[in-house]
Amino acid sequence: GFFSPSDEVIRKRLLIDGDGAGDDRRINLLVKSFIKWCNSGSQEEGYTQYQRMLSTLSQCEFSMGKTLLVYDMNLREMENYEKIYKDIENSIAAAHEKISECKKQILQAKRIRKNRQEYDALAKVIQHHPDRHETLKQLEALGKELQHLSHIKENVEDKLELRRKQFHVLLSTIHELQQTLENDEKLSEAEESQETQIETETKQ
Repeated sequence: GFFSPSDEVIRKRLLIDGDGAGDDRRINLLVKSFIKWCNSGSQEEGYTQYQRMLSTLSQCEFSMGKTLLVYDMNLREMENYEKIYKDIENSIAAAHEKISECKKQILQAKRIRKNRQEYDALAKVIQHHPDRHETLKQLEALGKELQHLSHIKENVEDKLELRRKQFHVLLSTIHELQQTLENDEKLSEAEESQETQIETETKQ
């Protein structure tokens, strides 16, 4: 709102004076009462001014005591605020440590989860393959079958070698027989030729 110059002065005095108790006014009043007491003419007037000074002094002492109490209270409040501030700082530091620890736990949990996923994937792959005992049994059976087939192969090769020798003997025999037949045929032709010649000579 609108303030006059005197109101502005009063407002500033109230702001400077704190709670508006008017210590400056009381001191001025005490000085005036002291001057009046010094200049008092009668004993009754002097006693009245004396009582006023005592009353003003009591008010000033009360105001000063009140100010000291407020000052002490402010000091305690400041100490309390400092303690609260330190507690808050400690709480913040503890919260940061807790956050850091939680981050480590999260990273560890992520690693465990990743390892578990890899383990599950490997387990699924392993499940699709026969176990070691079954595989060994199959390998043993295959080994026996391979050994049996090897014996069969040897027997077949022996038979083939025998047949090859027999076939070679047969070919040799056929060749000898063919040679014998050729010789017999040549011999027969020679004999026929000789008989023909003899017959020719006989007819002559």
